[in-house]
Amino acid sequence: MHVILLQWGRITIHSYGTIVALAILLGIGVAIYFAKQEGKYADHISSLAIYAIIGAIIGARFWDVAFFEWYAYKNNLASIFAIWNGGLSIQGGLVGGFIGGAIYTIKQKIPFWDIADVMAPGIILGQGVGRIACLLNGDAFGTPTGGQYGLVYPPGTVAYDTFGSQPLWPAEVWEGQWDLVVLALLLILKQRKWPTGYVFLFYNILYSIGRFGLEFLRGDSPRYSGFTAAQWTSLAVIVIAIGCMFYLKFRPARTTEATSKVGRKE
Repeated sequence: MHVILLQWGRITIHSYGTIVALAILLGIGVAIYFAKQEGKYADHISSLAIYAIIGAIIGARFWDVAFFEWYAYKNNLASIFAIWNGGLSIQGGLVGGFIGGAIYTIKQKIPFWDIADVMAPGIILGQGVGRIACLLNGDAFGTPTGGQYGLVYPPGTVAYDTFGSQPLWPAEVWEGQWDLVVLALLLILKQRKWPTGYVFLFYNILYSIGRFGLEFLRGDSPRYSGFTAAQWTSLAVIVIAIGCMFYLKFRPARTTEATSKVGRKE
């Protein structure tokens, strides 16, 4: 693990921010690729991404403060705004990003579900790459394995401060690998015709199933009634996504073709 990638004089480059920035760029690039392949929304992806990134930062911080580490902020409320010190929740970032993206689609009069389908593979790829940042930073770590196998984090990481030199389950590594499995499944699912919005909802369901299971190995999450905040969030996302599937399947059919042509070059 390398919390700091490079230090030159007063300039310090942290691994977490560097990898997260790379993940965002790769995710946007993949989304643009599929938008061009499908002939729609390519001119909107970069602008939508700005709204999504702003929403993601707000949502990630809110989630961490409200559901994970309120005890660390309640006596120093000003520290809530110091996001450069860490403390961002990926699930909160996703919720905030989706809200930010939805605001953009409303302003531009673009169908949210349609463009969400286009962007889903890029989103999950960004998540998978982003988990590398957690590994290098020594966070999102697992519980002790109880054996001689597992990840041993070095001093200077939160994992070491929590469990010392004990081998821990590689929770963040396995989550990143699961994200890549979800990406492959989405590419397979995109080979057939689904109701608009289903690819995006499949992404939410598949990611949440993996996240729910891997949370049993996490060693940095408080539990509420037996489950972590991330597990409760995952369950809620699965239920909401299934509900949205029923809505999209049985909603009245559109009467015009104008919406399907938005963002399409002809």
